[in-house]
Amino acid sequence: MTIRLRVVGIGLLGLVGVSKVHAQQQQMPVGPLVLGAYAQGSFILAHTPAVKHLAVSHPTGLELNVQRQTNGSAPWHAWYRYPKVGLALVYYNYYNTVLGRSYAATIYINKSFWRTQRQELSFRLGTGVGFFPIRYDQATNHKNTIISSRLNATIQFRAEYDVALSEHLGLMLGAGLNHYSNGATTKPNFGINLPTVLLGFNYHQQRPFTPLPPDPASEPTDVGHNRVELSTTVGIKQRNETDRRKYLVNSLTLAATRRLNRKSLLTAGLEGFYDRSLSAQLRDTARTNEKLPDVKKAGLYIGHELLFGRLSFVSHLASTSIIPINPTSSTTSAWA
Repeated sequence: MTIRLRVVGIGLLGLVGVSKVHAQQQQMPVGPLVLGAYAQGSFILAHTPAVKHLAVSHPTGLELNVQRQTNGSAPWHAWYRYPKVGLALVYYNYYNTVLGRSYAATIYINKSFWRTQRQELSFRLGTGVGFFPIRYDQATNHKNTIISSRLNATIQFRAEYDVALSEHLGLMLGAGLNHYSNGATTKPNFGINLPTVLLGFNYHQQRPFTPLPPDPASEPTDVGHNRVELSTTVGIKQRNETDRRKYLVNSLTLAATRRLNRKSLLTAGLEGFYDRSLSAQLRDTARTNEKLPDVKKAGLYIGHELLFGRLSFVSHLASTSIIPINPTSSTTSAWA
């Protein structure tokens, strides 16, 4: 898990305009709500032999959520054909004393691909925090190779189909994947993947909803503009099950970006990484007393950002290389 701090090399004058737009949006009517309650059936995916002994039960769960239908009060609503944004509370019972139960809270965006007055087909992407009361313990619960910390990150992918039963009530069918992991802050951490089917009901405050009239002056003003970004990340990780120490991991990134259109931004940059757990691993495996190679890494990347107002979905493709500490050290590279 990492904490990212970002400094954007653009003028502060833009903040004044953002504040004015935000004040205008506060005066616009908000979109209608959609309330949902779903039953979930699942199984544990044995994605590695180390979790096969736990992939024997069929977890079931319950989800309660509230969604806000975007209505055009912000320009990006219309650009993405008025998606929903929501908050969900998710519960699972794994029917396994090694895993127990889990509780999660996620925020998500729900993008419609086909919509009529009575039916809607959409895709949902969400992320949040999961809590597992039962976790790995070397003395009392060593079989739990999936979850080793109580707090975990969660990611959701889901396809949903909603059909109207009445003016406000809809039947919801869905299929997706829930993933839980702590990002190697504690090990073992093979994570848990739950392919899931869902059945439930949605209460629509307004169906079909009516968006606000489009604003002709809503086009972004920074299309075709460039900017420079400086960012850093700080995180911790555990090397293995026997070494319980937490090692600091951090990076520094310098990037240049260019906004192509309303939705897309291209970026390219240089990154440096320092993972101190690699130094500990080299000390444990070294066969000589010679000076060990430096484990710092540097890399170049190119990427794309899909923009949703003040949020973005980031994807990067990079090549990293170990920086040698002396001329006799070799340099390796890998794609990430």
